[in-house]
Amino acid sequence: MTSAVTSALHDSALLKAARGEAVPHTPVWFMRQAGRSLPEYLKVREGIAMLDSCMDAELITEITLQPVRRYGVDAAIFFSDIVLPLKAIGVDLDIVPGVGPVVAKPVRTLEDVAAIPDLTPEALPFITAAVRSLTSELAGINGGTPLIGFAGAPFTVASYLVEGGPSKEHAKTKALMFGAPDVWEALMVKIADIAAVFLETQVAAGASAIQLFDSWAGALTPDDYVRHVQPHSARVLERVGSLGVPRIHFGVGTTNLLGLMGDAGADVVGVDWRTPLDRAIPMVGDRAVQGNLDPTLVFAPTEVMTARAAEVIEAGRAAKGHIFNLGHGVIPSTDPDQLARLTEFVQSYPLD
Repeated sequence: MTSAVTSALHDSALLKAARGEAVPHTPVWFMRQAGRSLPEYLKVREGIAMLDSCMDAELITEITLQPVRRYGVDAAIFFSDIVLPLKAIGVDLDIVPGVGPVVAKPVRTLEDVAAIPDLTPEALPFITAAVRSLTSELAGINGGTPLIGFAGAPFTVASYLVEGGPSKEHAKTKALMFGAPDVWEALMVKIADIAAVFLETQVAAGASAIQLFDSWAGALTPDDYVRHVQPHSARVLERVGSLGVPRIHFGVGTTNLLGLMGDAGADVVGVDWRTPLDRAIPMVGDRAVQGNLDPTLVFAPTEVMTARAAEVIEAGRAAKGHIFNLGHGVIPSTDPDQLARLTEFVQSYPLD
């Protein structure tokens, strides 16, 4: 990117909020803003498998840009999937419609871990091409719109590999964690390196921030998180932090882990809708927060939605910085027009 573009992005509302600086307005973007809630997404994805779309630079670019064009949000989130890096190195898996990621041969032994190849940037040419295309396009939108890179955190990716697919109880994952700590440690080190390379590749190509997404971390006690998970998330965040971009760390159902997730190396801690921001902010220390409107409130009357959004914005004033978001991803049946109204409301909400 040119220095002029870099300067414009540096002064964007999202990156300023992530650094705890004064902002012209509360920046807003939405997890899963690119996806099934958009008719244009459904059109371009028709007949194309999910992981295939995540490995096509032109499709990645188009899908990532769709919500930026529609809503004028303050950031684009790189369109990908938690298990995409595993697919890129040849792990036999697929995303089954209505089920989620399914792994053909779940991990059980040290030999299984050793069989997982390392990830290198050379295995990700479609990622580099997509990020470069996106940053070029985003430079001309709203004076420069940042791109947030994306990866799944080690615990969540490990849970798919061990369970063989989605799980509510994570019983097999915890059995491995507690019963075969040597296998668990090796697996987490392997996945942490994969996640770090995946994020480093995105940043090297032009991403201005990253989000490490730990969907299932809320299944853990604080002690188990500190002992078995936090060091590996910290490994990822430390490597990306050396590149000088803000790091967002988000998990679902993590009320009891927010401070620990921040301590793993986050500049911004994502808060899901279950924890009011006024309770979350003291937990995360001297860090910015992201969140956290209940995603179902977009189905309420507009005046109800915006009233609750105002409460979130007001609560966010107490944080070092605040990036407005939903408390989890956009629900597929969401009305895009309602998200447009929410975006406009947040960006026009007075901060004086």
